[in-house]
Amino acid sequence: MINRLGRAQPYALSLFRIVIGLLFTCHGVASLFGLLGGAPVPAGTWPGWYAAVIQLAGGTLVLLGLGTRTAALVGSGSMAFAYFDVHQQRGLLPMENGGEAAVFFCWTLLLIVFSGPGALAADRLFTSRGATRKDAEVQRKQRLRVPA
Repeated sequence: MINRLGRAQPYALSLFRIVIGLLFTCHGVASLFGLLGGAPVPAGTWPGWYAAVIQLAGGTLVLLGLGTRTAALVGSGSMAFAYFDVHQQRGLLPMENGGEAAVFFCWTLLLIVFSGPGALAADRLFTSRGATRKDAEVQRKQRLRVPA
């Protein structure tokens, strides 16, 4: 059972990354275009419009698995900034200040920075192109290796 779960781990991580990327992208779409029940933020306003651009671009990159670690790091940092600059002025705890989403996105994106994009990422298409067939097989076995 544990062996089977270990083999599924890279795919579960990919699914996690895709869901988080989609949700982060939706926040950007809501803030930039006023869709999905959001109110549009006027272009160029600090920090809301820039955060929305990071959410849209970074969320899309995380969703697709392109430059995942970098996009997730930038997104995580922007959410930490949002929490401490905007939300914490209203109260100390996320339940008091409405900062739960910022905290969740900050920590889940930080987890993606350290865990990587998983098996189903667009980055994998580009990294294995230049490699020989043998190198690609070794990479595939390393991704599927079950930790001891």
